[in-house]
Amino acid sequence: MKNIYITILLLCAYLGQAQTKETIDADKLYNRYEYVKAVAAYQKLADNGKGGNYVIKQLGDAYYNMFNPTESVKWYALLVQTDQDAETYYRYAQMLKSLGKYEESNAQMKIFAQKMPSDSRSVAFLSTPNFSTQLLTKEKKFNVESLSVNSDKTDFAPIADHKVLYFVSARNNSRRDYGWTKEPFLDIYRSDINDDGTVTNPLPVGDLNNKRHDGPISITGDGRKVYFTSDSFRDKEFIKDKKNNVQLGRNHLYVAQKDGTAFTNIKALPFNNNDYSFSNPSVTRDGKTLYFTSNMPGGLGGIDIWKIAINGDGTYGTPENLGSKVNSEGTESFPFIADDNVTLYFASSGKQGLGGLDVFKINLAKDKTATNLGSPVNTEKDDFSFSFNEKSNVGYFASNRNGNDDLFRAIPVCGVDLIAKITDAKTGKILADAKVSIVDEKKNVVATEMSDNDGHAKFRLDCDKDFSVQASKGGYDSAIATLDKAKNGEKKLGIALQPIEVIITPEKVVLNDIYFEYDKSNVTESGAAELDRLVQVLIKNPEMVLLVKAHTDNRGSDTYNMLLSDKRAKACVQYVISKGISENRITGKGMGESEPLVDCKENCTEDDFSKNRRCEFLIVK
Repeated sequence: MKNIYITILLLCAYLGQAQTKETIDADKLYNRYEYVKAVAAYQKLADNGKGGNYVIKQLGDAYYNMFNPTESVKWYALLVQTDQDAETYYRYAQMLKSLGKYEESNAQMKIFAQKMPSDSRSVAFLSTPNFSTQLLTKEKKFNVESLSVNSDKTDFAPIADHKVLYFVSARNNSRRDYGWTKEPFLDIYRSDINDDGTVTNPLPVGDLNNKRHDGPISITGDGRKVYFTSDSFRDKEFIKDKKNNVQLGRNHLYVAQKDGTAFTNIKALPFNNNDYSFSNPSVTRDGKTLYFTSNMPGGLGGIDIWKIAINGDGTYGTPENLGSKVNSEGTESFPFIADDNVTLYFASSGKQGLGGLDVFKINLAKDKTATNLGSPVNTEKDDFSFSFNEKSNVGYFASNRNGNDDLFRAIPVCGVDLIAKITDAKTGKILADAKVSIVDEKKNVVATEMSDNDGHAKFRLDCDKDFSVQASKGGYDSAIATLDKAKNGEKKLGIALQPIEVIITPEKVVLNDIYFEYDKSNVTESGAAELDRLVQVLIKNPEMVLLVKAHTDNRGSDTYNMLLSDKRAKACVQYVISKGISENRITGKGMGESEPLVDCKENCTEDDFSKNRRCEFLIVK
């Protein structure tokens, strides 16, 4: 049903289809959007071998407009046995994707890209042809659940206003059916949002509904005005299609005063135009800007997202197209502007996604491109009309993943997107290939990444937990930063590493102590950072030759401790050699417990034991 707001907008294109005497009756049904009857008429022609590829294309497009990918794919597969226009291959690819047939979809997208190489959809596909499968592997940002107020008819465009959820539905069986879907015309409904998050008691908003389509709606932050979509028949305005003997309405935008549950003083917005359609309003919380969709000239595709200023005196500015970072040559619709007045959610079939309409998010002030919300908000089906209520921290959207357009709730997964930026503490230079590790409250390393060319290492962390972030790089002292119980969202953390300043005496290279765990000989993470400093010293002093002396504490037998210390010395030597230093320049020797740093004998503390488990680096040349 959401395609009502898509195909009606493209009315002029459909009225221009070629017709023949054989197809004229079916074409009339098609151009009146009575697709159920139209496909039956075209099917009859196809069964009798009449109409050729024109009928096959009409069948494919009719099923496309009704979002019946199984039937649409069947007819498009026949159609592309001969060369077709680029948009047919794009539609075929989208329907294949909606069935989860990503490889077959990619094959059709390659043909589309050959025919339309400069189209933004082609450019995006060629840059990441496996985008859909890659998107499925990303960590989810929401949990979703179906709402209990769904009906067996179309339900979509949910938006919360305090404890009320408004939405659009075709459930009113007392209304006459719409020929496209054989469902009643759309009405605006309201339901109660209960304290436990459930939604109940759906009722029509009688003041806003008329005899034809109404909705979606948007309400200002002060709750005093509501903007909504309604059929232009409300004002007795329509298009006369004399050829098909039919009157066709447009989607227009309206504003009404809201007083409690009552809506009064309904007025059409002054920039409505009978030559084009206007739909899907979303007003900023301060009531100063209105976002909407339209097929008016000046856009990138058939349907684009626009905005217009609402002046203090109630007049309106000039519509502005949101440009290529939001719009494409495909369809963009169902905008929702968040409470911050810069975060926009919208649906698109022209940007890369999982199939059908996908929900995207963009910060209009900062972002250059929109981000796909990923699974499970998006599926291979149509997912659209996403809104987000900041106070309750809950999103609402619609999807036909279960067959009908149904309402869903999206609950954010509590997580922190950490972006750590590693730099040189002295110069401010960005440091790539630094090792960045996340350590939890139990001192476990839970994730490790290398910083990229921008010095960034990115992590997805649980919120409301304490973490430490450790960064290290050869030639630099390691550094640790803390991250205290961050809340949901993005967190940026800068870590500056101090360049190594190693003390070199005539006898030895002095590093921070390299400690070993009790009864272990493996190099620890902190030990590796110190040995990296040693590697830099050897690189800068190519004639230097070292002896590594390893020591143990006095627990265990003398013989065992001698063997253990020898293993530790060799572990240090092997680590240094692994970094490219010649084996002729460094050797190791175990000293056991013979040279304690703290001579505590039988009265050693754990700290004493730890200090005695160490390595020394003596200069022998």
